[in-house]
Amino acid sequence: KIAVAEVTIDEEITAAVESKKEWLKANLFRKEKLERIDAVREFKENVLSELQDKEKENVEFWVNNSTDQLIKSLIRERMFQDGKRIDGRDFDEIRPITCETSVLPVTHGSAIFTRGETQAIVVATLGSKNDMQLVEDLNEKRYERFMMHYNFPPYSVGEVKRLGTPGRREIGHGNLAKRAILPELPDEEKFGYTIRVVSEIAESNGSSSMATVCGATLSLIDAGVPMRNRVSGIAMGLVKQDDREIILTDIAGEEDHYGDMDFKVAGTANGINALQMDIKISGVTTALLRKALAKALEARLFILEKINDALSDKSGKLSPTAPRMKRIEIKQSKIRDVIGPSGKNIKEIIGKTGSAIDVNDDGIVQIYSKDEEKLNETISLIEDIIRDVEIGDEYEGKATRVEKYGAFIRITPKKEGMVHISKLSNEHIKNIDDFIKIGDTLSVKVVGIDYAGKIALAAKDYDLKKNNRDNKDSRDSREHTKRRPSGNRHD
Repeated sequence: KIAVAEVTIDEEITAAVESKKEWLKANLFRKEKLERIDAVREFKENVLSELQDKEKENVEFWVNNSTDQLIKSLIRERMFQDGKRIDGRDFDEIRPITCETSVLPVTHGSAIFTRGETQAIVVATLGSKNDMQLVEDLNEKRYERFMMHYNFPPYSVGEVKRLGTPGRREIGHGNLAKRAILPELPDEEKFGYTIRVVSEIAESNGSSSMATVCGATLSLIDAGVPMRNRVSGIAMGLVKQDDREIILTDIAGEEDHYGDMDFKVAGTANGINALQMDIKISGVTTALLRKALAKALEARLFILEKINDALSDKSGKLSPTAPRMKRIEIKQSKIRDVIGPSGKNIKEIIGKTGSAIDVNDDGIVQIYSKDEEKLNETISLIEDIIRDVEIGDEYEGKATRVEKYGAFIRITPKKEGMVHISKLSNEHIKNIDDFIKIGDTLSVKVVGIDYAGKIALAAKDYDLKKNNRDNKDSRDSREHTKRRPSGNRHD
C-alpha cells in the first residue's frame, strides 16, 4: 500500500483568512458575477500579502482552500439568516430573460437565449436524408435524423484555453438537451428533414444546458420545424443545514459549486422530458423531490411564456433560407426507371437541378432543393420518367433521329416515339429533310402503342380523321380502278 501522509491544516493560514471575514462579507454579495470574482481575488491577494513573510509551503493552495470554505459558510449564513442569495435574489426568483430569433441572416433558424449572465447562441439547420448521422456501436448500426451539439468554449467563463475536442461536459449536456427536445420533433413522415442544432455558449453563470434547451426551441420554431410542444428548462438547487433546507430556483454558478444539489428539469407545459440530478449529500426525500419539481414547473411555465412571446410573430412556415422538401410516391416497378442503369437517370436529374433525391425501396421519393422552382423542376423530371404514355397524350418533343420514312421524337427524358412522314403534316411532304431536322422541336400527340410498347406519334395539328378518310377514299378509288373492266373486253 502507498503510504499517504496525513494533511494538517495550517492554523495560522486559516486564522489569517478568518480575520478578514467581515471584509469579504461586505464585498462578496454583489449582483454581477465579475464583481464577485474581483472581490474574491482582492481578498486572496490581501491574505497572501499578509503571509508573504511566513516561510510556509503551499501557501496559495491553503489560502484558496480556506477561502472556499469561508465563502461557502457566508453564502449559507446569508440564506438562512437574511433570506437572500449571493446575488440578492429571492429563493424562487428567476434572473431576467431575453429571447431573440432570426439573429443570423443566412441560417435556417437561429436564436439567442439569455438568462442573467448565461447566454446561448443556438442555430438550427435542416438537411436531407443523406445528412443523417451514422452511429455504429457494439449492438447496432443506425442512422439518426436529429443531432444536438453543445459547445462550451473557455471564453464563456472568462478563461483562455485551447479549444479541444468535445469533453465530458459537452457530451453530457448535449445528450441532456437532446433528450429534452427529441420527443417534441415531428415524425419523419410529416417532416422529412434531417435536423441539426448547435448551441454555442457565449457566457455562462449556471445552467447553460437549460439555456441550450430553451434556445433550441426558439431556433427550431424559427426554422419552421412544426414541434409538437415547446420546451423549456430550469436548474434547481438545494442548500441543506441540519434539519433546515432551502430550494433554489435558477441557480447561479456559485450556488451550484457551494450548494448541495444541481437538479436540471426540462419539459413542456404537459410534462417532463428530461431530468438530471447531481447531489453532494447522502440523498433527498420524496417530499423534497416533490417540492423541487413543483417549483421547477412554475419556473418552466414562466420561461415558456417568455419563449411564446418571442415566437408570437412566427407563422409556422418554413424559413425562406431552408431547403424545400417534398415527398412523392411512385410505383415500386418504376424505381429502376428513376434510378436508371448505374444511377444514370437520377444523376442526370441531380446534375441538372442541384436537388438531393432519396429513393426508398417502398417507392417513397424525398426531394430536397434550394428553392421552390428547382423542386418543381425535379418533380416534373421524375414524373416524366414514370408517366405511362397513353393514346391521346400530347407532348412537346425534340427530334433525335430523322429517316426517310419518319422522325423519331423524344417525348419524355427516357421515352420516344416515331412520327411517320405521312403524319408530320396535313400537306404532302416530298422530302422529310426539308420539313424537320435533328434537334427541332415538334408538338406531337400519341396515336398508337403496339404490343411491344413502341409509340406511334402524329403532329399535334395533324387531322387524323380527315386524313384517314382521304386515305380511305384514295384506296377505294384505286381498288375501283383495278376492278373496272376494259371497254372492248367482249368484242
